[in-house]
Amino acid sequence: MPACRPNVSLETPLSILGGTATAQGFRFLNLPKEFGTSVNWPSKDMPKLWRYNLHYFDYLQEPQRSVENKSHLVSDWIEHNPQGTVDAWEPYTASLRIVNWVKFFLSLSAASLKNNTGDAGGTKGEFHAGLKPDWLTSLYTQALWLEQNIEYHILANHYLKNGVALFFAGAYFQGVDADRWLKKGVQILREELDEQFLADGGHYERSPMYHSICVTDYLDVLNLARHSQGVLSPEDQATFAQRMTTSLTFLNNVCLPDNEIALFNDSAFGIAPAPKQIFDYAEKVIGYEPPVRPSSVAIHSHAASGYFVCRNGDDAIIIDCGSIGPDYQPGHAHCDTLSFELAIDGRRVIVDSGVHDYEPSQERAYARSTKAHNTLAVDGEEQSEIWGVFRVARRAKPLDARIEQRPDGSVWFTGAHDGYRRLRGRPIHTRSIAYDGKETWNIEDRLEGNGAHRMESYLHIHPDYHVVKNGACFHITEANGKSIAMIEAVEATEVRMERGSYFPEFGRQYENDVMVFICSGTIPLTLSYRIRKRPTQSC
Repeated sequence: MPACRPNVSLETPLSILGGTATAQGFRFLNLPKEFGTSVNWPSKDMPKLWRYNLHYFDYLQEPQRSVENKSHLVSDWIEHNPQGTVDAWEPYTASLRIVNWVKFFLSLSAASLKNNTGDAGGTKGEFHAGLKPDWLTSLYTQALWLEQNIEYHILANHYLKNGVALFFAGAYFQGVDADRWLKKGVQILREELDEQFLADGGHYERSPMYHSICVTDYLDVLNLARHSQGVLSPEDQATFAQRMTTSLTFLNNVCLPDNEIALFNDSAFGIAPAPKQIFDYAEKVIGYEPPVRPSSVAIHSHAASGYFVCRNGDDAIIIDCGSIGPDYQPGHAHCDTLSFELAIDGRRVIVDSGVHDYEPSQERAYARSTKAHNTLAVDGEEQSEIWGVFRVARRAKPLDARIEQRPDGSVWFTGAHDGYRRLRGRPIHTRSIAYDGKETWNIEDRLEGNGAHRMESYLHIHPDYHVVKNGACFHITEANGKSIAMIEAVEATEVRMERGSYFPEFGRQYENDVMVFICSGTIPLTLSYRIRKRPTQSC
C-alpha cells in the first residue's frame, strides 16, 4: 500500500459544487439522472460535461451526504473504471478527482484520529485510519497516470488543475514518485501564477467564473500548505497569498450589487463557489477581507483584464472591453467586446446572456454570438469569428479603453475594437458610456471607416422585467406594471423588439425581451440610446 506523508492536514475546504447527489442519483448542470442501486458511470445518454461532473467527485465535499455513501461511491468507481476509461481518465477529470479524494481521505483520517480509532480497525496515531488499501492504490495510480498525461495541448485552466492535483498527490503521499509530483506541481503553480493572473488580478481567460475557480485552486493549495509540513516554501506561500489578495479584490469589483459575478465569457452561476463563499474561505486561509464598497460614485479600472466598473450605491455597470482571452486558448470567449451588465437598485436589469452548455448546440452558438450581448453588430456579422464549441478564428481586439470620474461626479467610459475591420470599408466600432452620477446612462456607438453599413445595437432585459412602449419611450416594468427604468432611442432610425434567451446557469433557459436599435447609412455613423432610472411619464 502506498505510504502517506505524516503531518499533512487540511482545514475545512471550499469545494466547487456544480450539482448535487442523492443515494439514488445525481443532478449536474440542472440535469437529473436516477441510477437506483448501481451507478452507470459511462452515462453515454448525458452531455459530456455532465459525465465529467460525475467523475469529478465534488459531491464528496457535501456535508449532508453520509460517509458510508461517499465510501461506497469511491469503491464502486474503482471497480468500474479501469485505467484508460473514457471520460473517467481524461486528465482534467482525473485532476479534479485526485484533489477531491485527497480532501475526503484527509477528512476521514482526521475524524478517525479524533475518535482514537479508524472505521477500518485503525488505532490512535495511524495515518491510514478509516482508509481502504485499494483506495490509496487507486489514487496513487491516478497521480502516476496524470503525470504522464499533463494537458500541454490545452494549457490555461486545465494545465493549472493538473498542477494543483500533482501538488495535492505529492503532498499526500511520500516517496520518490510523490516528491517528483510535488516538485512538478509547485513548478506549474509558480509558472501559471505569472502566466494566468494579470497585473490587475484578473484571470487571463477573462471569465469571472473561471477566475473564481482558479482563485479557489490557489486558496486550496495554501490551505494544504499551511497545515502540512514542508510541502511549500514560506516564500511561495507569501507570494501566492499576495497575488490572490489582488485577485480577490478583482473578484469583488466584478460582482454586481447582488454579490454575484458578471456573466461574461462562459460564466454561469452554480459552478464556481459564490463570491461570498470564496471571501469567507479566503479569510480563514489568508486573512483576506473584501474592501467595503462606498455608497457614493466610485469607479474601478481593470485595464489589463478589460473590465471597467462604475458603482453608485445599489446601482452598478460593468463594461467588458478586453481581449477575448489568451491567443493560444480562446475556448471560453464570447462576442461580448464593449458589452455591459447594469444593475439598478441592487437588481440586474440589463444582462449578459450567460452560457447554457458546452455541446455543439444552438444554445451554445447563440450564447457566444454578438447578438446575445449588449453590444453592436455590423452588417449582421460577428465581432469575432466563433465556430465549433470552443473555437475562434479572426478575433476582435480592443484598441482603446478607459474610464474616468470627472469633477462634477459624472463618469465617462470610452472604448473601441477592430473586430469589423475585415469587412469592406474596414469599420472601427467605438462606444462611449456617460453616467451623470445620479440616474442616467447614455450609450453611444460610433462607426468609423468607409462605405455604407448597417448598425444593430442589442440590449438584453432580465426576464423578471418586460419592455412596454409608451409613446417615444420604452419602460422596463415589473410583473405588476411598475416602471423601474426608461429607455429612449436618441439616435436610431428604428427600434425593434425581439425575444432572446438568458442562461444564468448551465441547463437553464429563460426567454427575455431584447431591444435592437438600428441605423444604416454611409459612415461615419452614430447610434445612441439613454437609460434613465426613476422614469418620468414622457421622454
